[in-house]
Amino acid sequence: MAKGRRSFIRPLGERRYRKLFVIAAEGSKTEIQYFALFNNEKAVIHVKCIQGKQRSAPAQVLKRMRTYIEREGLRPSDEAWLVVDKDQWEEDQLAVLFQWSEKQANYGLAVSNPKFEYWLLLHFDDGSSIASPQQCIDRLRRFLPDYDKDIDIAKVMPGITTAVARAKRRDTPPSHDWPRHTGTTVYRLVAQLLADWN
Repeated sequence: MAKGRRSFIRPLGERRYRKLFVIAAEGSKTEIQYFALFNNEKAVIHVKCIQGKQRSAPAQVLKRMRTYIEREGLRPSDEAWLVVDKDQWEEDQLAVLFQWSEKQANYGLAVSNPKFEYWLLLHFDDGSSIASPQQCIDRLRRFLPDYDKDIDIAKVMPGITTAVARAKRRDTPPSHDWPRHTGTTVYRLVAQLLADWN
């Protein structure tokens, strides 16, 4: 049984978040930086990224999420998302994550094929003709020349809604579980974040 997650007694003047998004991501740097941009003093949501230590296999990402939920609990209004790359992972490894995401209405799975950098690229470019992870990185560096897992948030932020629209267009018909070809379902998570952000 889950313990009480957070104390609801807060000092006067401290904001209560309407909704918590818990994200367990494969990456330990880029994804954490990206989703942290949704945390600011005006936001009525809070994004909590669960970081791993060198263990990025899908099973490890899921284990981190399960441990967090068991320890902290989730309110019905909160959401828990797994964010991974298709990259080198096998279909059966991703299937375990998808099965978990189907267990609760407030669980989600966001997969980028080939990798998370594809989602970042969509902030600047339509992402066409990407066939490999390296092509994805090379194209992204046209817009973020110094990119090496660190994100220039000021350059990325203006393109968020454009990235959502581009990813949604590429996800036609919508993938039930994850994209089998170049694409990303991170837009589903980001659309939820944006909807609850204001």
